[in-house]
Amino acid sequence: MPKQVDHQQRRVQIAEAVCALVSARGLEAASLRDVAAQAGVSMGRVQHYFRTKGEMLAFTLEYAGERHMARVRASLEERPGPLSPREVVRLILGGLLGEDARRVDGLRVGVAFQARALVDPELARRVHRAYTGVRETLEYLIRRGADEGRTGTEPDPGLEAAALLALVEGMRAQRLLGQVTGEEAARVLDSRLDALFVD
Repeated sequence: MPKQVDHQQRRVQIAEAVCALVSARGLEAASLRDVAAQAGVSMGRVQHYFRTKGEMLAFTLEYAGERHMARVRASLEERPGPLSPREVVRLILGGLLGEDARRVDGLRVGVAFQARALVDPELARRVHRAYTGVRETLEYLIRRGADEGRTGTEPDPGLEAAALLALVEGMRAQRLLGQVTGEEAARVLDSRLDALFVD
């Protein structure tokens, strides 16, 4: 009986190879040939699943985003009892800061894709969609916190969500450049959340 091939798993294997290369050497290192070598497959196998480098990068971007959200969901499920809006916001944004060493690779990948999106309209569209989803989630949680009396003022959820994302983006870049530690970045985020939410 012929062996069944899990095509999605093969794509994920290739995306993992892209992420490893991008984290170690930047997006320019993610050639089809180098990705094939990193994944331990032939270049023909990579081209079987992705006709172009652009297709491969687009899939990898989506995969990296889904992987991050799966980690956030797992963190939420590990917490006992219902969480406050602040706690959920903290989990989402803390994940984007890469507070533990295992997530620093993910930070590098995310920043590399953002930089590429500045000159790649397809990646820009995908990055924009992902950020819109995160921003809408933050807006919802801030609005819910205000409705529950958990914010110190009556915030503008859209502005606060944008400000939080901008803060995290800036801290993420500073962390990758070695200007702040993960702990320092986390303290900055906590300080901002303490000013926004009251528990």
